[in-house]
Amino acid sequence: MSILQTIDLKKYYGDSENLVKALDGVSMEIVEGEFVAVVGSSGSGKSTLLHMLGGLDNATSGTVLVAGREIFKMNDEQKTIFRRRNIGFVFQNYNLVPVLNVYENITLPVELDGGTLDKTYLQNIIETLGLSGKLNNLPNNLSGGQQQRVAMARALAAKPAIILADEPTGNLDSKTGFEVVGLLKMTSSLFNQTIVMITHNEELAQLADRVIRMEDGKIAGGEDK
Repeated sequence: MSILQTIDLKKYYGDSENLVKALDGVSMEIVEGEFVAVVGSSGSGKSTLLHMLGGLDNATSGTVLVAGREIFKMNDEQKTIFRRRNIGFVFQNYNLVPVLNVYENITLPVELDGGTLDKTYLQNIIETLGLSGKLNNLPNNLSGGQQQRVAMARALAAKPAIILADEPTGNLDSKTGFEVVGLLKMTSSLFNQTIVMITHNEELAQLADRVIRMEDGKIAGGEDK
C-alpha cells in the first residue's frame, strides 16, 4: 500500500535569469514498510524534497500525499498536528532537549499531543536501540551515536506513518554511521516502519531497500535491491 506519494512536485526560488529550480517535477511513490535512501550531490534537491515531504516548507506547485492526506491543503495548525501524529524526524544534529533525560526526550512528542504511550511497544524500541541503561541520562552525557539512537526512538514512539531522516550520520564517524543506519534498517523491518533517508553517502545508501537518485531537482534514476 502506498504511504507516501509526490505528484509533479516543484519548488522554485527567484525569477527570470535568477530562477533556481530546487525541485523540478518530482513524482515518486513509497509503499508502507519500505526503507528508501535518496542520494545526490549537494544542491541536487534532496534536502528540499525532505522538507516538502515533511510539510516543513510549501511547494511552488504539486502534491504531497502522506497516508492519503494532502499536506499542502492543510493550514499551519492542521499541518503541525498532522506532523506530530504522522511524521517522525531524525536530524543530523539530533535536536534533543538538553534539560530532559533520555526517556523524557523519547516520550515528549506523544505527551505534547496528549496521546497515550504504548509502554510495551516503547520498551521494545528502547531495547532494540540499546538504550535501556541510559534512560536517566541527559543528552550531553551521551556519545553522538547514542544521541542519534535517542532521536530514532523519539521518532518511532508515536508510531508515525513515515520517518524522515535528514543526513542522520552527518555528525558521526564512519563505524557509528553504519551502526545507526543498520539500526534504521532493523527498525523498519521489525516495526514495519516506512523510512526515507537523505544521504550523500553511497555506501550507506546501499543498506536501504531502494535507492532514489536526484540531480538538478529531478529524479535521475533509482534501483531496487
